[in-house]
Amino acid sequence: TQQPRDSCRLPKKHLGHHDPCSLPGRGRAWGGWHVTLFITGSRWRVAVPHTPGLCTSLPDPVKGTECSFSCKAGEFLDMKDQSCKPCAEGRYSLGTGIRFDEWDELPHGFASLSTNMEMEDSTTESTENCTASKWVPLGDYISSNTDECTATLMYAVNLKQSGTVNFEYYYPDSSIIFEFFVQNDQCQPNVDDSRWMKTTEKGWEFHSVELNRGNNVLYWRTTAFSVWSKVSKPVLVRNIAITGVAYTSECFPCKPGTYADKQGSSFCELCPANSYSNKGETSCHQCDPDKYSEKGSSSCKMRPACTDKDYFYTHTACDANGETQLMYKWAQPKICGEDLEGAVKLPASGVKTRCPPCNPGFFKTNNSSCEPCPYGSYSNGSDCSRCPAGTEPAVGFEYKWWNTLPSNMETTVLSGINFEYKGMTGWEVAGDHIYTAVGASDNDFMILTLVVPGFRPPQSVMADTENKEVARITFVFETICSVNCELYFMVGVNSRTNTPVETWKGSKGKQSYTYIIEENATMSFTWAFQRTTFHETGRKYTNDIAKIYSINVTNVMDGVASYCRPCALEASDVGSSCTSCPAGYYIDRDSGTCHSCPPNTILKAHQPYGIQACMPCGPGTKSNKIHSLCYNDCTFSISTPTRVLDYNFLALANTVSLAGGPSFTSKGLKYFHHFTLSLCGNQGKKMSVCADNVTDLWIPEGESGFSKSITAYVCQAVIIPPEVTGYKAGVSSQPVSLADRLIGVTTDMTLDGITSPAELFHPESLGIPDVIFFYRSNDVTQSCSSGRSTTIRVRCSPLKPAPGSLSLPSACSDGTCDGCNFHFLWESLAACPLCSPADYHAIVSSCVAGIQKTTYVWREPKLCAGGISLPEQRVTICKTIDFWLKVGISAGTCTAILLTVLTCYFWKKNQKLEYKYSKLVMNATLKDCDLPAADSCAIMEGEDVEDDLIFTSKKSLFGKIKSFTSKRTPDGFDSVPLKTSSGGPDMDL
Repeated sequence: TQQPRDSCRLPKKHLGHHDPCSLPGRGRAWGGWHVTLFITGSRWRVAVPHTPGLCTSLPDPVKGTECSFSCKAGEFLDMKDQSCKPCAEGRYSLGTGIRFDEWDELPHGFASLSTNMEMEDSTTESTENCTASKWVPLGDYISSNTDECTATLMYAVNLKQSGTVNFEYYYPDSSIIFEFFVQNDQCQPNVDDSRWMKTTEKGWEFHSVELNRGNNVLYWRTTAFSVWSKVSKPVLVRNIAITGVAYTSECFPCKPGTYADKQGSSFCELCPANSYSNKGETSCHQCDPDKYSEKGSSSCKMRPACTDKDYFYTHTACDANGETQLMYKWAQPKICGEDLEGAVKLPASGVKTRCPPCNPGFFKTNNSSCEPCPYGSYSNGSDCSRCPAGTEPAVGFEYKWWNTLPSNMETTVLSGINFEYKGMTGWEVAGDHIYTAVGASDNDFMILTLVVPGFRPPQSVMADTENKEVARITFVFETICSVNCELYFMVGVNSRTNTPVETWKGSKGKQSYTYIIEENATMSFTWAFQRTTFHETGRKYTNDIAKIYSINVTNVMDGVASYCRPCALEASDVGSSCTSCPAGYYIDRDSGTCHSCPPNTILKAHQPYGIQACMPCGPGTKSNKIHSLCYNDCTFSISTPTRVLDYNFLALANTVSLAGGPSFTSKGLKYFHHFTLSLCGNQGKKMSVCADNVTDLWIPEGESGFSKSITAYVCQAVIIPPEVTGYKAGVSSQPVSLADRLIGVTTDMTLDGITSPAELFHPESLGIPDVIFFYRSNDVTQSCSSGRSTTIRVRCSPLKPAPGSLSLPSACSDGTCDGCNFHFLWESLAACPLCSPADYHAIVSSCVAGIQKTTYVWREPKLCAGGISLPEQRVTICKTIDFWLKVGISAGTCTAILLTVLTCYFWKKNQKLEYKYSKLVMNATLKDCDLPAADSCAIMEGEDVEDDLIFTSKKSLFGKIKSFTSKRTPDGFDSVPLKTSSGGPDMDL
């Protein structure tokens, strides 16, 4: 015999417990017999005594069938004569298979394990936190965990021939990873893309996987990644069937609530409503008149007395007279008794009233039904009117009157117990609103779905690649609840899984909600209302209802119009017709002509009428060519009292990522809030992408579907790193857009109602003002009624080269203190102003060998980047100090000689003049005394001037010069003081 290979170290009880051949070479006692498999591939039936040691009077061994032998479905192998026989009534078999459809407890052979995801760092405490996170049997199905632990459901089976495993599953929540895979006895998984299960959209779905011959270990594994307050919905699995095992030696009895009324059954039928069956029944038994049961029940329940919670009201369709009638109906299935004590009767139908008008865009026909108006016309719900010249219909759907359910809407009920769809009406029309009807149980989901085939957005919207508002849906609703009711609004694209967009819990007053549609595709909008999440059956809270008053969808393809809007006119031979204005052009209401918006304005694409439709861009931004968005081209300029600061942030234009500090769930799972930012440039194109890959880890990159990724200026996702998950890629979930529109760039702390508090970050210390980018998102939530906003404070930091460093507020480690306003600080050298002449100064060297150098250096600390460069060193020719000293001495010497010569010259001339004057004075004196006249007053040749010169007084050389220069009479002659010969008073001449 050959020994089994048990390299997976699985518990022995996991290996082929239905197959006597499952352990080659080892025997199993089977009713006193022992079946042994030899290497020839055949069986021998050998008697084994119950009492050890008693080996007498035993039957001879009997050769059995080959190990690969199997019976057909509905048959079993009779061990005595080794032949296949049909199952009796009330029993079934799969032939070569086994089925698990009863989950009151974990079936034999199954194992449920739980582990903390972070295996390397798991502590005793965190492991203990996960001990209760297992798959839990709940009657008809088994339910997964809903926390961040990893729960694994295992089953091992040995196949004697290739087979299959198939099961039904319900997987509504994309925040859970759900894997199903198969390993062989070498612990090698089957290579199959079906490992990653896809979320279910409409109830239970069927899944089948091929199995190879030999040992197979089946794994169902779940891990939830909802790290916020939201609780994930569990994965449910039922009706697990495995084929390919060897013969089955017995048939299985039908479980309670089912029956098999003929021989050779491969499955059991469910008992209809108001009947029941026990285990192994061949037929169902009817309940007594005072009792009831649901489909597939194992017992009947007493009917309660009917109350006002067991009926609801509705309106009949309009009759030919244009009248409708209020009708009361029993909630289905009817489980109450009208004849019991204290039971209420169904109220009589109400009187007829006039039908409400048709919805806008529809008109009333002769038989009082509502039909859509043809294209090119509009209505307010009565008669259709042609749109006036120069206008076009604003197509869409507006439902505000609820006499009948519109043709593009449908309603149903999803059971909150077994999650199967019921053939029931979940919402009922009620004139001016539509409301949730009574379900079979209070935890049923009452579902209303609106399907829109596509949209006709304005031409300017189609040309815009960033502002992707194709259309919008707005609805007015109200919830009235006494317990923990929930109203879900979900969106699906091209028949893909509905994605929850918003959830309202508890009572909510009458309010409006708007969702912006960003993709032109077939869209489905679903409202689901659940009165309570408790798994208790019955109708206790039927007065808890949700009401929808109106639903309005814009730009619908093949829609109807409630009004006509002005359009641009295009002249032709037959007149004028409507045409589309080019992107960025508004329509003049009076002339119907198109005009371009002024520079740096953006056009309201859905209301492009008049110059007022062009909205100015915020500070520091400009508009793109088609006037659809304002963006910053990574430049900025601000004037200060001393200078003008110019910035260039191109080095910061690429996307950057930032993770907050690690957070931990109650189970010890580590996760991060991960932010992706794109600051500016790229012609306003949003560059940051945040994805949800929880259910798409197996989808090739670039093929992610609707709502799996978000593109924005700033976005956030919850990241669980690869070292924690064990997957090659980290798990990214719950992406949120934080910035869809750039509001402006400024150094002010407040812009358009958004404030960037300076105290959130360490203060700026260099004297360079922070430049702040302000953004808004389009997402409006219950907690953020004005949408989310983001500010990025860009700060000059010369010691941090580009791209620099990003940081979150120290007081708010998740980037926000209130959940709506997010703040970031980006420090970088690239955030410093561009260098200008004010940022450097000149240093002039001394003159050396006739050369002088001028060097330019940056002022310290250097608070600029880029811009102008330092001027080159300037070299000039200069004279040394020795040369100038020589020149000075020579010039001084020449000046002294010149002064000396001039002094001598004037002194000589002064002597001559004094002699002349003295002669004149003497002659004048002699005349007065009758002295003989002089023959001549001139100096004769040979006379010595100095001999007879008379000095009136002793004067210095300086005094003489002064006398010469100052003693001059007004008539031009010099005045010299002379002393008469008689010694009389001086006389000036």
